[in-house]
Amino acid sequence: MTEAEAVARSSSLATVDSMVTELSALGVVEGSVVLVHSSLSSIGWVCGGAVAVVLALQRAVGDEGTLVMPAHSSDLSDPAKWDNPPVPHEWWDTIRASMPPFDRDLTPTRGMGAVAECFRRGPGVLRSEHPQVSFAARGPRAEWIVSAHSLADSLSERSPLARIYELDGEVLLLGVGHGSNTSLHLAEYRSGRAGPARNGAPLVVDGARCWVEFEDVELDASDFQLIGESFEREGRARRARVGQAEALVASQRALVDHAVEWMLENRPPVAAGGG
Repeated sequence: MTEAEAVARSSSLATVDSMVTELSALGVVEGSVVLVHSSLSSIGWVCGGAVAVVLALQRAVGDEGTLVMPAHSSDLSDPAKWDNPPVPHEWWDTIRASMPPFDRDLTPTRGMGAVAECFRRGPGVLRSEHPQVSFAARGPRAEWIVSAHSLADSLSERSPLARIYELDGEVLLLGVGHGSNTSLHLAEYRSGRAGPARNGAPLVVDGARCWVEFEDVELDASDFQLIGESFEREGRARRARVGQAEALVASQRALVDHAVEWMLENRPPVAAGGG
């Protein structure tokens, strides 16, 4: 969306102050741990753009709260698995041998939106070490949330998602749907309804750049919108507008627990020896 289109679709402009008021009314409270998934364009015209959204979120949770956002870099992955777009087979070995390694400071996010990219570059923000599905966090619980992010089983028990679950944090969907709700991937591991997969990424190991392969599961978000709608029918989420965007806040723990039950009922068991 162009800036002119954002102006045209906005009945009023969004400011830091107006967004803080709307976030507070939605139920984002000071001192909370909040995992944010966002779309800047959905908010309409924002005075200050992504910076204003980050500042509003930080003010909403206050100095005692902790903000978390995905800082994923899916392009640091095995080119054999790429389909958006695919690359020629004869390029694969060169990509594996020459792709720059993951760097917490330098590696940008991919497909996470302007707000997440702005946030991960801000002062006091820490980032987990995973080359593909890292998370950025700022606040008193940030270091605990992003530390010890496992390379294998990347969104399971040794991931920031599980730390947020333990803290009984919340999920804020700001202008995006449940298809972007990364926390539901934690339910895939816990339900056992995702088959095994193998991936790789460029990393620095003992001071040298190398290609590292690791075990994981075949993540699948195709039913996340259905899971989210099922959860909302139970009246366990709060919805309101922030700027022009539809926004939702819900307990991450409740969402994940619901998703585990839903997957056990609706996803087929994984076949023995494969997905």
